[in-house]
Amino acid sequence: MSRLTITRRWLVNNLGVISAMLFAVVISGILLVRSYYYSSAKQYLTSRMNMVSSILQRSYNDPSTSFSSEVRSVAVNWSEKDKTEIMVVGDKENITLTSSGFVPAENIDSMTDYTQAVSNGANGYYIGKMSTGEHIMAVCVLLPENDSGYSAIRLVSSLESVDRHISAISLALAVICLAVLLMMMLSGLYFVKSIVIPVRQIGSTARRYAMGDFSVRITKKNDDEIGELCDIVNHMASELALSEAMKNEFISSVSHELRTPLTAIKGWAETIGSMPEDAETVTKGMRVIGSESERLSQMVEELLDFSRMQNGRFSLDKTTMDILAELGDAVLIYTEKAKREGIEVIYNEPDMLPFVYGDKNRIRQVFINVIDNAIKYSDKGGTVTVQALMADAETIQINISDTGCGISQQDLPKVKTKFYKANHTRRGSGIGLAVADEIITMHGGSLDISSEYGKGTTVTIKIPIQKN
Repeated sequence: MSRLTITRRWLVNNLGVISAMLFAVVISGILLVRSYYYSSAKQYLTSRMNMVSSILQRSYNDPSTSFSSEVRSVAVNWSEKDKTEIMVVGDKENITLTSSGFVPAENIDSMTDYTQAVSNGANGYYIGKMSTGEHIMAVCVLLPENDSGYSAIRLVSSLESVDRHISAISLALAVICLAVLLMMMLSGLYFVKSIVIPVRQIGSTARRYAMGDFSVRITKKNDDEIGELCDIVNHMASELALSEAMKNEFISSVSHELRTPLTAIKGWAETIGSMPEDAETVTKGMRVIGSESERLSQMVEELLDFSRMQNGRFSLDKTTMDILAELGDAVLIYTEKAKREGIEVIYNEPDMLPFVYGDKNRIRQVFINVIDNAIKYSDKGGTVTVQALMADAETIQINISDTGCGISQQDLPKVKTKFYKANHTRRGSGIGLAVADEIITMHGGSLDISSEYGKGTTVTIKIPIQKN
């Protein structure tokens, strides 16, 4: 089945309608021109016939003159023989006298001008062809009742010259319309081509994107809607390429993050199996196995949470909760870990904060994730500071700051994007902050990040308090 292309649709719809309109204009113009010329010819014949009728009427009313002689004189001495011809109709409804001297072979009954004049007692008109094929116009007037043997008089004019003028004007009108149609078609095809070619290029490029090739870009030629579409498609390709790169990095990071604890667990399990009598080795090994198992569990839970968010199945179990209790637990969990890595954790805990209506497990998960990141991106000798306070009368604010490597300004807007990692030298899957931001947003709060590259990062979490 052939496709209905834009060019074909334009030719069928727009050009078809325009052609029909121009055809209607040509036909209307021809009819108007014909009507104008024929009306002018009829008006001319009528005026001359009125002049002849006036002359004959005066002769009829004058007893001293012979009416039949006057009729013959008017016919024979007609001054406009080159334009019109006078025909005199006899009592027997036959043409008996003409200004040219030649009597036509036509029967007067076939001329509707005579029959109209007889039926209505006034002027009659006729447009048609004679037996010679000549196109004529005639006007006929009945003569007053007399004994001259003449009953009517006709004035006949050839329409050949008029028809030639009408044909010439009609041809010129048709040529003009065809020229207009041709110009519109050429300009329209140029315009359609300026749309079709970029659209085809966009379609071809989009098919390459569908095959996974995001390297090609569309050349923008005009600063219009098509140019804007090219910019949008190019931007989409850049974002898809970035998303693809982040996805691949995510897979690589997750694979590495999973392999590291599994390797440690497997290695210590084999060590314990080979040295079951060494209590110190067994104790150390079990501690490592437990720690790495907990790390694996957190990673799997983080991946599951992310999957639930993507599928719209992530839910909260909200209750009235003490946010300081959850924040204190998160700080306590990572204080020992920070000490082992030579990092100091400072916790500025207020005496009391208002309760929050939320999911305490999810809130604690956010704190754990952010504190873990602060330790992860800090070097030995660094400091992680945790502070809780009231931002205003209705909002609790948690600030978690570190003195680590920081985030560059070009990476800062993207750190909460899924799969994105600003620093590929540190461990992590790249979805922790995306999950944390979603959890805080579902609680009606906000998670903001400010950072200076090489000096440290501050994460500000704001959560509304529970209202009575």
